[in-house]
Amino acid sequence: MTNQPGESSAGDLSLEDGVLYLRWPRGAVISEADAGNAMSRVNELCGENRHPMLVDMATTEKVSRGARAVFGRPCQASRIALLGASPVDKVMANFILGINKLPCPTRFFTSREEAMSWLKLQGPAA
Repeated sequence: MTNQPGESSAGDLSLEDGVLYLRWPRGAVISEADAGNAMSRVNELCGENRHPMLVDMATTEKVSRGARAVFGRPCQASRIALLGASPVDKVMANFILGINKLPCPTRFFTSREEAMSWLKLQGPAA
């Protein structure tokens, strides 16, 4: 279900086996407020520890300019794997990766297994 203008896109966030998982709802249009809420929840869930994070953006429709700015701020994610499924996802991820100076290593993947291998190989940052 696509959110309507002014409607919030709350991502589902969990911490499992030392990895943060953030999944946006199908058709999400991520606003600056949505991004800020997600990053606040990441920081609350992590506390003083940093963890790698997998962001499932496969069904995301749009990421606003304000949201991209928020995602460029430091948070408790030590590194971020963006997981997408389509050429549109890759274009959106490359736009985010190319425009913003990101606060931690961030890469785009179409394979969950490759993304998890990269996150676990790198491990949490000190």
